[in-house]
Amino acid sequence: MLPNLNDRQLDIFRFVVDNYLQTGSAVGSRTISDGGRITLSPATIRAVLADLENEGFLYAPHTSAGRMPTDLGLRYYIDGLLEIGNLTKEEQKSLEEACKQDETSYRELYEQAGTALYGLSQTTSLVVAPTKDKPLKQIQFVRLEAEKALVVLVHQDGSVSNRLMSLNPSLPDSALMRASNFLNDHVRGKTLSGLKTYIAAEIKKHKNSIDRLTQSLIESGLASPASGSKSGFIVVRGQSTLLNNLENSARLEEVSDLFAMLEEQETISKLLDTTRDADGVQIFVGTENKVFARSGWSMILSPYKSNDGNIVGALGVIGPTRLNYGRIIPMVDYTARIMEKLLRGK
Repeated sequence: MLPNLNDRQLDIFRFVVDNYLQTGSAVGSRTISDGGRITLSPATIRAVLADLENEGFLYAPHTSAGRMPTDLGLRYYIDGLLEIGNLTKEEQKSLEEACKQDETSYRELYEQAGTALYGLSQTTSLVVAPTKDKPLKQIQFVRLEAEKALVVLVHQDGSVSNRLMSLNPSLPDSALMRASNFLNDHVRGKTLSGLKTYIAAEIKKHKNSIDRLTQSLIESGLASPASGSKSGFIVVRGQSTLLNNLENSARLEEVSDLFAMLEEQETISKLLDTTRDADGVQIFVGTENKVFARSGWSMILSPYKSNDGNIVGALGVIGPTRLNYGRIIPMVDYTARIMEKLLRGK
């Protein structure tokens, strides 16, 4: 719930955010007074708006005397005030029909899911296709030079993949050995994504018995992109929606940056890492989004898992913070559950 807000502040804050999500416009005291929901004088409302601005929940655009929610304000609204609706039977059926299994290839399935989610939400959709994650047998850290090491991943099928990672030149070789030994105590039979999840839990559980240097090495080694790796891809649908809904031309550069980012292979691992500890839908507002940390942008993302419970992909939407969160969240969640069901049947 919102901290340190009385009922009067809470009512006015909710009115401002509700109006912003519906219209995208700043809200002034006269609009609130005339709205009928709040029976306070415009002067009293102005005082409350000023208090909410001082608390960091609202701000006044330079072009308007009204107020709009900040990223912090939207976060508190989502966490404490947002009412999440349910999909109708027709909407559920629409998503299910759009993601038909039949003789569909994997790639077609991801494209169908992205198209279906965009079609229903009318918001730019993302589908991160599963990486081809093979069970591991052994991991070794090999120092190449003072500031560089090779992370060697040996898979159970005999194949080997390598990852380069940077090192502090003062790091002793014994630290690399400790990191290798710790990983190899737990690695056998796990995929890389499964190992990341497991190791994160183990480090948290035994943080007092694992020195910080070893923790850092393990996390860096598992996070380093595989040399030459091109596994996985991102399906994006509804890009034109971002261009059509720009609030001003200055944001065109941000959209261009977003499109460029979605073309980068590294974005796949970033999106998957974002959902690694998630048990369902996650909402990232503004700079909370480590993938595209820009104020005024939101991302709603849900992981989907394989039969063994490992996260293999993610899907969701991205756009300006003025999203219909209450409707889009259940759409993202339901589409992710459909993907899990279909992938398990393939």
